Amino acid sequence: MIRRHELSDAEWEFVRPLLPESLRGRKRLDDRTVLNGIVWKFRTGTAWRDVPERYGPWATLHTRFRRWALDGTFERMLRAAQAGADAAGDIDWLVSVDSTVVRAHQHAAGARKGGSAGQHSDGPGAA
Repeated sequence: MIRRHELSDAEWEFVRPLLPESLRGRKRLDDRTVLNGIVWKFRTGTAWRDVPERYGPWATLHTRFRRWALDGTFERMLRAAQAGADAAGDIDWLVSVDSTVVRAHQHAAGARKGGSAGQHSDGPGAA
């Protein structure tokens, strides 16, 4: 049974070949279970420690997330998803850039308020 925040079979088949293979000899928690836990964490906005136990120990999820983030796994997933969507014509690459500039008043930026260094016009001893 696929739960609300878990990857569908089609999504899993898409990302499975993009995941790095384990180079260690010991048995580790299934990548799909871990990825579902990572997805659950980010879709719900919860803390790592609050991820349900069905996804495995939170520390395992966090460690795998950091490893995949550092080794570019998530970047590969994003590029592959974009390439697939682009090939299917599902992405409109038109980009709009807003060049509006909002200038703050000089005092809003922390500028000195008149006088010499260390003297403020609105402070004690102001004339």
